[in-house]
Amino acid sequence: MDCFRDKSVSGHSVTLRETIAVNSAEIDGATAYEVSGTPVDCVSLALSGTLFSWSKPVLVISGINRGSSCGHHTFYSGVVAGAREALICGVPSLSISLNWKKDESQESDFKDAVTVCLPLINAAIRDIEKGVFPKSCSLNIEIPTAPLTNKGFKFTKQSMWRSTPSWLAVSANRHPAGAHFMSNQQSLGIQLAQLSRDASAAGAARRITTQKKNVEIESVGAAGKPDTNRVKKFFRLEFLDKEQEDTEEDLDFRALENGFVAITPLSLQPQTGSNTQAASEWISTALLTSEQQTSTQT
Repeated sequence: MDCFRDKSVSGHSVTLRETIAVNSAEIDGATAYEVSGTPVDCVSLALSGTLFSWSKPVLVISGINRGSSCGHHTFYSGVVAGAREALICGVPSLSISLNWKKDESQESDFKDAVTVCLPLINAAIRDIEKGVFPKSCSLNIEIPTAPLTNKGFKFTKQSMWRSTPSWLAVSANRHPAGAHFMSNQQSLGIQLAQLSRDASAAGAARRITTQKKNVEIESVGAAGKPDTNRVKKFFRLEFLDKEQEDTEEDLDFRALENGFVAITPLSLQPQTGSNTQAASEWISTALLTSEQQTSTQT
């Protein structure tokens, strides 16, 4: 299952009280489905039994995401949220992201990223069936920009890394050409309307669903009457990369920058030593077994 459009930075959002569309598509002889909702919608629908009549899958793989999901970006990441939703439903999961870089990465890198991940995916399926795969966490896999020249797999810890959010004030006639201006705010406005009874949020959501380019937020009085003194402003959010001070080699973003495939366990509960140790031991064993099998085959 897949989303109709790019849902990066959608977090763990779901589509509530709105209809989503599901279209079938044939991919290399397999039937797939495109979902107009969020990554969490895709996973939740797939595991609900409503769309598929068979039992729950052995493993849920969310991704491959276009861009890294290290550090605090795991909280914003839609691809990580898809894996987290599977974990909530009791299904083992992996989230995979490719460290895409403008003017350097190309579409074929996604296929290469799949090749890199296959040994780990096969090991996960094998050990899930044996009952020895870690049940308390999902694994977030970060693939370096040049997948096939990676330096190997590395067990990592989630870092404090994040890009700096920068809100830019823009004029109504100065939106970037060809861009979907604040497209993420469309779903945000709908969520605000659903989660709050405030008339201004509901009004914003109605306007957002009918306007594709601009987001207009107007203040509304308590009685629902327009405020004649309202002020209309426009903003655009950008994330700016910044130099990181953390130098620990086992942090997710640092390992990724150094050319390793970073594997970070993410739990629904605060990390405990036992959870981390179990994931670390499984990853080490799985990778060692995969290397031995590859050597035997060659």
